[in-house]
Amino acid sequence: MKKIYITRQLPEEIIAPLRKKFDVQMWHSETVGMTNEEILTNAKDAHALWTMLSDNIDRTLIESLPNLKVISNFAVGYNNIDIEAAIDRSIVVTNTPGVLTETTADLAFALLLATARRITEVEQEIRSGNWDSWSPMQYTGMDVFGATLGIVGMGRIGEAVARRAKGFDMNVLYHNRSRKLDAEETYGFTYAELDELLKQSDFVILLTPLTPETKGLIGERELNMMKETAAIINVARGGIVDEQALYEALASKKIWAAGLDVFEQEPVPVDHPLLTLSNVTVSPHIGSASIRTRQAMMQMNAKDIEAVLENREPQNRIL
Repeated sequence: MKKIYITRQLPEEIIAPLRKKFDVQMWHSETVGMTNEEILTNAKDAHALWTMLSDNIDRTLIESLPNLKVISNFAVGYNNIDIEAAIDRSIVVTNTPGVLTETTADLAFALLLATARRITEVEQEIRSGNWDSWSPMQYTGMDVFGATLGIVGMGRIGEAVARRAKGFDMNVLYHNRSRKLDAEETYGFTYAELDELLKQSDFVILLTPLTPETKGLIGERELNMMKETAAIINVARGGIVDEQALYEALASKKIWAAGLDVFEQEPVPVDHPLLTLSNVTVSPHIGSASIRTRQAMMQMNAKDIEAVLENREPQNRIL
C-alpha cells in the first residue's frame, strides 16, 4: 500500500477518504512544525508528501526520500520547495491556486483599512486605559475612499483587490510583468512603471510572488520614492521587502505606515524591530485563513495526491 505523509495534523474528515486507499500517516501537532530531520525519519518510505508553506523541502530532503512521487503544497506559493531537485527526480509538485483568491483579497483590504485608520494601535490605547479624553486630531488616520492604490503584482488576487478598491472610489494603478489589457478596459485600472506607481500611490499593496527577481524589490531607494503620507501593505512574501530599510523608513517617518501579513522569518521574532513601531499593523500570515477556504485547499491537495498515486494527472500540477 502506498504511503502518504502529512507534515501537520489536519482534520480527520479530510483525511478519511485517503485512508481507504492508502497508508496515511500524519505529524502529531497542528501548530508545531517538523524539522527536516523529523520529516526524513517519519516519511523515509513515503510515496506522497503533503507539505506546509513553513516546511523547507530542500534538495537534501528530496534526494533522501527514494519512493517519493508527489509533493503537494498547502499554499499557492511554492518557494519552500526546491523545484529543480523535484524536476531532477521526476517528482510531481502541486499547489492550491485560485481557491484562496477572494479570501486573500479580503485580508489584503482589511489590512489596508486597519493600517489606514490605525485600528490595532487605537485598540491597544483603549485596552491600556490611555483613552481618557477627546480631541480634534486624536487618533486620526488616512482616508481610503478616493485615494490612489498601487498594486504590485496584478494576478488573480491583485485583480480581486482592485475590484474591491473600486467600491471605495479609489484610483487603481498596477505594475505587473505583463499588461492586463482586458482588466484595464473592464475595470479602469491603469498600468504604471514601478517607480511611477510608488511616487503616485497613497497605498501600495504587494501581491507579487517571491522569485529571484522580486527578492528585495522594495528597498531604501523604492521607499524613498513614496509619499510621506503613504502606507505599504505586504500580503505576498516577506523577502520582497528589505525589512531593515522598511524599519528605517517608518521610524524616520519617511512613509506613514505599514501593514504586514508576512515576514522574512516566520513566525516573526517578538523582538523584531518592526514590532516596536506603533505605525506597523501586523497579522500572522493569514491571507487564506477562512474556514471554508482552508478546507477547500485541503481538498485540492488530497485529490491531487490521490490522482498522482493512481497514475492520473493532478488538477493543480506546478511541474
